[in-house]
Amino acid sequence: MSSLAMSDNGRILIPAQLREELGFKPKSKIYVEVKDGSLILTSAKQRSINIRKFFAEMLPPTPGRDTVDEFIAERRAEAAREDAK
Repeated sequence: MSSLAMSDNGRILIPAQLREELGFKPKSKIYVEVKDGSLILTSAKQRSINIRKFFAEMLPPTPGRDTVDEFIAERRAEAAREDAK
């Protein structure tokens, strides 16, 4: 665990070793949330991984089923119905 100091204007410097470990690059997007009294910083890449994992657990893969293709087919059918009106 590291200890960081906050400057008078509220800025916190994240040491290079931690930035590298977390995948924080200059000008990259970092997501911030408060959870149980803690400040959590997450890289965009890690956030994407977390979101994919969350939804993968909600909809376990079914052999022979491609949910992306099903979604695209549903949208195309819906668009065709709208065009037919």
